[in-house]
Amino acid sequence: MRFTEVTRATRGSFETLFERPGAPKYCWCMAWRQSGREHVQGDGKKRQMMALIDASTPVGIVAKLDGKTIGWCSVAPRGTYRKLSKQQDDGESGVWSIVCFYVPRVLRGGGFASALLDAAIDHAFAKGARVIEAYPVAEASPSYRFMGFRDMFASRGFRETGMASSRRHVMRLEH
Repeated sequence: MRFTEVTRATRGSFETLFERPGAPKYCWCMAWRQSGREHVQGDGKKRQMMALIDASTPVGIVAKLDGKTIGWCSVAPRGTYRKLSKQQDDGESGVWSIVCFYVPRVLRGGGFASALLDAAIDHAFAKGARVIEAYPVAEASPSYRFMGFRDMFASRGFRETGMASSRRHVMRLEH
């Protein structure tokens, strides 16, 4: 498995993954990035994501297996997202956030999300992150499962620092 940062040069892999049947093309991973109160639909969200990529804003990484894109993780500097938890200190620098995973349903349960998490950690620290923050849920959670599961982060040394909402934990890993 290979992992690639989504950039202008590599965004085709990201687009191909998100345009497949069953993919999250309804959000284009913009839910945590949107600012203001405007409600933008699917094509608008894609345009917003492509504008971020065109502006060289970090948005995340994709996973490839045998040359085929099979997964996505949204990992970027926390300042590129809207407020992710009530306890967030916007004055803190060097914090990257992991907010979303996508692996096609037929591949789930094969360890791809865990591999994406490992690659996201490596990617964020290589890009200068001092701290990585994530907002996973317990496996029994009926929602926000795309943010990953608490135990997956805990097994990699993330420590819980609070709750972002009634379901989402705030977990941090320091470099």
